[in-house]
Amino acid sequence: MTFIDGTPIVISEIRARIAKRLADAGVDNAQAEARFICEAARDLTEVEEMATRRIAREPLSQILGTQPFWTLDLKVTPDVLTPRADTETLVEEALKRLPEKGRDYSIVDLGTGSGAILLALLRERLNAAGLGIDSSKAALSIAKENAMRCKLTDRCELRFGNWADGLPNDSFDLAVSNPPYIATDVLAGLEPEVRDHEPHLALDGGADGLDVYHTLISELFRIVCTGGHALVEIGFDQAEPVQALFEAAGFVDVLMVRDLAGNPRVVSGHKAAKD
Repeated sequence: MTFIDGTPIVISEIRARIAKRLADAGVDNAQAEARFICEAARDLTEVEEMATRRIAREPLSQILGTQPFWTLDLKVTPDVLTPRADTETLVEEALKRLPEKGRDYSIVDLGTGSGAILLALLRERLNAAGLGIDSSKAALSIAKENAMRCKLTDRCELRFGNWADGLPNDSFDLAVSNPPYIATDVLAGLEPEVRDHEPHLALDGGADGLDVYHTLISELFRIVCTGGHALVEIGFDQAEPVQALFEAAGFVDVLMVRDLAGNPRVVSGHKAAKD
């Protein structure tokens, strides 16, 4: 119990009031988010400040400054996408293609953002080293902080660049990417947490959401070594065109994987040895 002007206030009552305000503002999972706010705040003034920001539809991850992803707790700011549970499907599928034992493996993550995908993979595979590339220096700064938070700086290089430009041919066992794939005319209708607070550079995929894939997938084939794999995240309605691009680039065993909600989420391909 705490007190305001001598009046006793029960924390559960505060949490319930905030949950109602969040729900009235259209926030999903209002009960859980009210609990997170009350647990993170140092005093009632900060509780009110956080609640006001969330009611204005600022993402909870940016208010708290961190977001859980896989087994990690990652720093999040408006300069990076908030890591989402759907993207864990890509991590899970990528891990299936990297044995836990045996030789060392090399990973590249193009458009690494917060570093979420790359760091999750490195956390699980001690025999792997990784390179993350992003064209946003602000995002790279966050990724570097996250590599330090996760104690993975010894196996993780983070570099400024434009997708695979300048990377050598046949140099990585695994290439992953979560590129921008939302159609431009859809952006305005997104939830305000995304539309108003996350970087459009990481969201806008052009007229049909596929702009980046047209060049990215052929580049993935170029930089992956023989026997290697490439995986990308996709939008719910993009499986067929992205699979076709994988096949046109030369990948075999092209697969689409659904997320826990049953939506198409990942396309993968294997670079086989030439006959």
